[in-house]
Amino acid sequence: MTKTKNAILISVIIFSLFSCAPGDVRYETTQAGFWMGLWHGVISLFTFIISLFNENVAIYEVNNNGNWYNFGFILGISIFFGGGSKGTCGR
Repeated sequence: MTKTKNAILISVIIFSLFSCAPGDVRYETTQAGFWMGLWHGVISLFTFIISLFNENVAIYEVNNNGNWYNFGFILGISIFFGGGSKGTCGR
């Protein structure tokens, strides 16, 4: 029973991650702002892999509000990939 619960939990997490990926502009009614940029930055690795197989998924949302989306996107990428903090670690 535990394996079934774990499989369902993993499926829900994966579905949640991929359901908010940047996509087709035709279906988006509002511009993406800072928080969507942050989220798109965090899931950028997953959306990149999906975009290799699905032409309707993009890494970057083109329907955005400009600098705040860009700032959130870069901040999200930095959070997910660790930013520049690994360069200061001692050997």
